Amino acid sequence: MRDAFIVDGLRTPIGKRGGSLKGIHAVDLLGLVVENIVNRNSIDPSCVDDVIAGCVSQLGEQTGNVGRNAALAAGLPETVPGTTVDRQCGSSQQALHFAAQGIIAGSYEVAIACGVEMMSRVPMGSTFSYEGPEGASTAFGPKMYDRYPGLVPQGISAEMMAEKWNLDRNELDEISYSSHQRALNAWENGYFKKQILEVPEALHKDEGVREETTKEILSQLKPAFKPDGVITAGNSSQISDGAAALLLVSEDILNKFNLEPIAKIRSMAVVGTDPVLMLSGPIPATRKALDQAKLKPEDINLAEINEAFSSVVGAWRKEFPEINYENVNANGGSIAIGHPLGATGARLMTNLIHEMKRNKLKYGLQAICEGGGTANATIVELV
Repeated sequence: MRDAFIVDGLRTPIGKRGGSLKGIHAVDLLGLVVENIVNRNSIDPSCVDDVIAGCVSQLGEQTGNVGRNAALAAGLPETVPGTTVDRQCGSSQQALHFAAQGIIAGSYEVAIACGVEMMSRVPMGSTFSYEGPEGASTAFGPKMYDRYPGLVPQGISAEMMAEKWNLDRNELDEISYSSHQRALNAWENGYFKKQILEVPEALHKDEGVREETTKEILSQLKPAFKPDGVITAGNSSQISDGAAALLLVSEDILNKFNLEPIAKIRSMAVVGTDPVLMLSGPIPATRKALDQAKLKPEDINLAEINEAFSSVVGAWRKEFPEINYENVNANGGSIAIGHPLGATGARLMTNLIHEMKRNKLKYGLQAICEGGGTANATIVELV
């Protein structure tokens, strides 16, 4: 069987809502990352077989196939196609899976998996209509509501996660505080240097990381979704703007262009779970990816578990105590850095592979919970 190799990962700094990236069109920002990941690896752009982009809110400036439009904005030949996928928060991780699967199957030799979300310009939820009975979303349809009358927003699902796994407010705030401290440490020590593409005249550093955050400040925030709840704005991911891209190739292309890969895909998994609880998917997805790779939890040296809410990470780490939490979201996660929905999968993998290379770590795992009760997990091996 053919292998799919990740040669490089690149991302913009992540901008906060209404921040320094708010004036940039999604196509231009993603195009900037795609252009640079091709140029800095000296690969012939005409060899790119597909550009697969993740984007969740495909409306207005993010509609009309942002993947194809970004490829053209990047200056790639018109012969290079592009497409856009939506698996909610895991969209660009799914783009990575599609790209890798194409290479393994022999359909592709070179593919770019990428993602973008400009949440300042296309607000989260703007693609939804709430004209159903009692203001319910019309996205799900009568038959789905009949099967799942208890469908709730993600914030309530996050509360349900905390209750099911017995996660108290202190533990959840500790995860949030750790996210900010780890991200600050990564910036101070230059750990992000090789993965960041500065946006000219706009942004050179992640805007959401808060140096002033303390446990006391976090403890004073009011619950965001239930009066007696434990989920707050402080222990939830940030609404953000950003883009990221990964360059994947076959072994033949490695040899043709004398490229040095960082990692290869070891396994890829996607699962479905209860759409009401919704956010527990990273747990079975991790188990499935481990089974496919014939690995045990203790074999994982570094992990990225998306911090959509701190209760997602808290539940996951209770299920996998064999994986040292110091090696989970080691450079901070979406609570500190931000969560531009369509870009997050590619951003997490970009950080994962660069950290694996920096520390010479063999196996890395990434998992993301997704709206509707699905989740992706990927295991990569350092080359």
